[in-house]
Amino acid sequence: MSKVFSSLSGKARDFIATGKKYWNEPAKGNYVPYKEVVNLGAAGFGVHWTSTLPSTIGLDASNFLVGASIGLRPIDLSIMLIVANIIGIPLTFFRSWYFDNHHMKGGKFLPFLLRTPFPIVAISTFFVWLPFESFEYTVKAAVVFTFYMIVQFFLSFYNEGWAYLQQIITPNAQERANVMSISQIIYSLAPTLSNLIIPTIAGLTFGLNNIQTYRIIYPVFSFIGIIINTIFFRRIKERLILPKRKMANIRIIDAIREVSKNKYFWITNGAGWIGFLEGAYGVLLGWSFVYAYNGEKQAQLGLVNTILGNAALWSMILCPFAIKLMGKRNLLILHNSLNVVFFVIMFFCYKNLLALCVILFFNGFINTFQNIYFPGIQADMKDYHQWKTGVRIDGLFKPLELIGTVLGFFTGLVLPTIYERMGLHDDYNVLYDDTLRNNLFQVLIICSIIGAILNLIPFFFYDLTENKHDGYVYVLKIRAMFEDYGNGDISDDELVEAMEIINRARTLEGKEKQPVDKTALHNARSMPKRDEYDKQLRKEAIKKAKKEIKEAKKYNNDIESYAIVLDELNKFETEAYKIQLTAAKKTYAGGPLQSYSELYEEEALAKMLPNNTKEEKQIRSNAFNAIRTKRAAAKLVKKYGIENILPPDESKREEIQNRETPTIADTMRAKRDLKAFLKAESIYNRATAPYDNARNILIQSENYTHLAEIEELYASILEKQSTVSVQ
Repeated sequence: MSKVFSSLSGKARDFIATGKKYWNEPAKGNYVPYKEVVNLGAAGFGVHWTSTLPSTIGLDASNFLVGASIGLRPIDLSIMLIVANIIGIPLTFFRSWYFDNHHMKGGKFLPFLLRTPFPIVAISTFFVWLPFESFEYTVKAAVVFTFYMIVQFFLSFYNEGWAYLQQIITPNAQERANVMSISQIIYSLAPTLSNLIIPTIAGLTFGLNNIQTYRIIYPVFSFIGIIINTIFFRRIKERLILPKRKMANIRIIDAIREVSKNKYFWITNGAGWIGFLEGAYGVLLGWSFVYAYNGEKQAQLGLVNTILGNAALWSMILCPFAIKLMGKRNLLILHNSLNVVFFVIMFFCYKNLLALCVILFFNGFINTFQNIYFPGIQADMKDYHQWKTGVRIDGLFKPLELIGTVLGFFTGLVLPTIYERMGLHDDYNVLYDDTLRNNLFQVLIICSIIGAILNLIPFFFYDLTENKHDGYVYVLKIRAMFEDYGNGDISDDELVEAMEIINRARTLEGKEKQPVDKTALHNARSMPKRDEYDKQLRKEAIKKAKKEIKEAKKYNNDIESYAIVLDELNKFETEAYKIQLTAAKKTYAGGPLQSYSELYEEEALAKMLPNNTKEEKQIRSNAFNAIRTKRAAAKLVKKYGIENILPPDESKREEIQNRETPTIADTMRAKRDLKAFLKAESIYNRATAPYDNARNILIQSENYTHLAEIEELYASILEKQSTVSVQ
């Protein structure tokens, strides 16, 4: 026992020492110090509590506030949600565009996290104190809908800003998983406390289906959340890998064109669109405790929520190790496969509250992995997109995600229709009927099984591995270095980091992957343990064997990741890029605006190109991509005329953005003028896209010829640093 205690205390001391060492400065290769990780978790705590009251205002039959408390019918709530989603489409377009194009100080997403909580909580508090008891049914519905739309306008900025911030806290995929794991453990205290306290107090006082709970208990948490939110979000940084040049504004329609080519977007979103039924089981726990046993167990729901919430803690601790062991894709497949198993078991034991809670505990355990790995998948997808296209997009992935919203107009009616067909209308007291409730639960569990299976299928086609992602991030850093060097705006740290990547890639060039031999580990584990000396020898042998296996795996992973870097460095020596450069020189010589009269001949030649090897496919793909861009440009030139397609005047943009707008009419006029400016800018950019693409690749090829100069500068920086360290 003393040895166990000594081992645990030793690990605790090591943990504390590591925390102190990297509290203010991150470890080499990482970006986020531990202090900021703690701040991120505390900020998430504030996010959850700030949203405690606003999130209760929903258009869903399972929502206790608008459903059981205010008394709106499930089918009416679904119709209201469809209308809300239709109205929300242009708002989503605006929000997505604004995220990627605003000029607020403080970052890309942090300004929204600091400014939106105040109107969110104030409007929500005012809403729950309205006298719904005296309203007619139609008035209730109208008021709920109006306030839902207002709250959602601000809440969407808030929630999406929080989601995006976690994705750009670090460009290192494994570190992102580690950061989110630790911060989520801190964050999880918020739902643990609120899920314990609120249902318990509600069960002993008004009940979760009584509006007084939402008027008195919930607002306290949201106001405390605002205070926490304001303190900790000011201590967090955003980290995007971008050149130092000012990024141009991105027009919505242009972003949609780019995102539509991202195969991982369709996989990750398509899974959710076809697997919409997976969450059907979500009402089982709450409705079981509130309506089963004549509601006598309602006060126990808070304690049960706390116990079930504890499952998330272990997931958050284990998730980084699981990602490191099997990767995000394989973890996702395992997660959804286990969900199918849990739902099948649930079908046979949902009537037993204890058995239901046990199944939901394991279901919660496996589902919480998604809170960490899925934002990582989203971030990887956006890094891949930046590597593929050269354009960084975050918020403007949202417009294409509206396909899911449109599908939701139809899929959102499925569960409410089931509710009503099974006998649940505006009187939720029918759920006290065991027969009706159990029949409904059976159907909902079957729906969840179907949804989980459908959600799983698309991810068998997802192949963006951690090794590939690492390679893409390395390339982004190298491209930024070359561009900043070419613009005369590079820092020593940026240059050193990129050159270290290049040098590591060179050491791995031509190397083959090593076999991961576990024989030494098996032999070490079979060593005798007769006395302390033997045990120590065995322990050291196991430690050494594990280290060798770990190093072999890392070496193999590096070969795969840095192969992408080598491809980038050598790309202008390949036949595909030589052909592309020749074509680029011809396009560039023709000037920004051209009629591209030889498109038909170019397309005919492109169709005759061979398509057998990887390089031949790349040459053919490049040719057709260039033709598509030229065809789009030619259509614009023909439609508007060369003389009417003018380069954007940046002074006009600044004048519009800085214009004083004392009246609503002036504000609308400024918005209209900015919209017209952006449209004209987009027309010019698309009409000159072939020329711009040609110029960019020519500049990049020129920048890459400066590698020898950069190496000399790198050597001088290292020499200077060495001299300083000696002194």
